[in-house]
Amino acid sequence: MSTHSALRVVVLAGGLSHERDVSVRSGRRISEALRNRGVDVDERDMDIDLLPSLIADPPDCIFPMFHGAAGEDGAIRDVLDLLKLPYVGSNPEACRLTYDKPLAKTIVARTGIFTPEMVVLPHEAFRELGAGAVLDAVEKAFGFPLVIKPSKGGSALGVSIVHTAAELPTAMVSCFSYADCAVIERYIAGTEVAVSVIDLGDGPVALPAVEIVPDGEFYDYNARYTAGLTEFFAPARITDDVSQRVAEAALTVHTILGLTGFSRSDFIIDGEGVPQFIEANVAPGMTETSLLPQAIEAAGLDLSEVCLALVNDAIEAHSAQA
Repeated sequence: MSTHSALRVVVLAGGLSHERDVSVRSGRRISEALRNRGVDVDERDMDIDLLPSLIADPPDCIFPMFHGAAGEDGAIRDVLDLLKLPYVGSNPEACRLTYDKPLAKTIVARTGIFTPEMVVLPHEAFRELGAGAVLDAVEKAFGFPLVIKPSKGGSALGVSIVHTAAELPTAMVSCFSYADCAVIERYIAGTEVAVSVIDLGDGPVALPAVEIVPDGEFYDYNARYTAGLTEFFAPARITDDVSQRVAEAALTVHTILGLTGFSRSDFIIDGEGVPQFIEANVAPGMTETSLLPQAIEAAGLDLSEVCLALVNDAIEAHSAQA
């Protein structure tokens, strides 16, 4: 393995998903953190020159920070595996499981972790069965409010909270503009928290939960990435007992989905103090307002040191498999 001074890392950021801007900002932050530790960093986008450059001059490690499709669905990692290049984060299979929200929720629920009731509707079924009849059935089963979200994707794009039947059609159209399949969930009122998990070589560890209090009704795209629109509490203002329960739940999610390196799981703490699993992320945002960096700081850790440790652990794990 290279020494720190000679270590060369390629940070992948950008891509063509709806979350491109966030990915660029995340990649820039990771690059800066690694350079602070003397790492030679090359920032690259997803384009036709990427693979030839990686083949011609393989780096010591790759740090994928693409968000959304191709970045979090396992595709880019499949290609990196073909090239036998070490990279930070989860393998393609774990990415595919996690990126598919209904599938991830189903797998997590089997462990006994609570998650909001849902119905999953492909666009074709919604259209062929008749939108009105389907929405009537959903309303009778779940009541209002409801959460409508794309089955895949992140940054709360295409997500709506629906309070009346009149709001449903617009919410479905918005959702289907981001994915071909919609998840309709029973709305859970409570405290929204995110729990990040990192594994620096000694096994996964849950960082302090970060509480999210957006100015608006929910933690939407603008609330996530515009400074001042959301108030954060790190650690979250929850009891020690609830804090332990949600930390254990996040570790279970990380393990059962086969995640490695780092992840972030989102929960709603309901009125009974029970963590309700919402979704997990294999490439959490690393921007100035993102949750994982806040959790690292709340744990008394240094972002630069964590990023370097993730890189070194990825290199060692790859060498062990070779």
